[in-house]
Amino acid sequence: MTFGPSTDGKEFATDLPDIGIAPLHHMGGLWQIGTKDIKFITCHDLRLGASHLLGNTDSFVAMTNARETDLYPPIKSFLEDQGYVVKSEVGAADVVAVRGAEPPLVVELKLGFSLALFHQCVARLKVTDDVYLAVSRQPGKRFAKAVKENTGLARRLGLGLITVRLMDGLVEVHCDPGPYAPRKSNKRQSQLLREFARRQGDPNDGGQTRAGLVTAYRQDALKCALYLFEIGASRGADVARATTVPTATRIMRDNHYGWFEKVEKGIYGLTQSGADAVATSARILGAD
Repeated sequence: MTFGPSTDGKEFATDLPDIGIAPLHHMGGLWQIGTKDIKFITCHDLRLGASHLLGNTDSFVAMTNARETDLYPPIKSFLEDQGYVVKSEVGAADVVAVRGAEPPLVVELKLGFSLALFHQCVARLKVTDDVYLAVSRQPGKRFAKAVKENTGLARRLGLGLITVRLMDGLVEVHCDPGPYAPRKSNKRQSQLLREFARRQGDPNDGGQTRAGLVTAYRQDALKCALYLFEIGASRGADVARATTVPTATRIMRDNHYGWFEKVEKGIYGLTQSGADAVATSARILGAD
């Protein structure tokens, strides 16, 4: 199999009969050829805020599996463009960069996020304050979520985080090393304390999933169901007064759990599902 540039330098052709000529931006991803998966990537070096091809734009690399070493050329070029002298595998560090009399900058390379990667970077903080973790960038929402979550963790630990898109060598710095000072949310704190105060007893098991979680709202709904089970269909105002649940009418009207039914204007009764829920009232209301 051979590769060669087309006449305009923007496309390339191969001797594979079913591929022919294709634009560069169509060549990312995996191509199925017989029983082999072949991934085509173009190697870029980086300018701050942009990317361009690394070396000759007519050269291409065919890869079957990415390796951690594939992260090094884009990272090295990115740092050199900012005035650093860069060397790999110095001591225990994957990448060390030095600029003038500044403290050294260390980058640890991995294809994906892992606890071990964070452990390595935290260990490098014994040598310098400027420590980055760099991982291969992947497409999709799942990876984007992982980047967001791990950026928060990196900030908390005083680390920097970099992603490298191997298809074109794009380097993106998501956060730089530095002291972390999270902003407290008074609104969220108030919501937390309000739920804590309204919750009756301790009906949940610590660490359980959100499914079936007993909240203060669920407890209020059950109080309404218990009243209707004992008294029968009633006006919302009467239920609110008897149960000390000021939002009783709205809870029964919204009927999130399917426990209530509207009998007539302003009057609500209990469904069979609601009657069944009453049987669990001791646990949900936190009774012993």
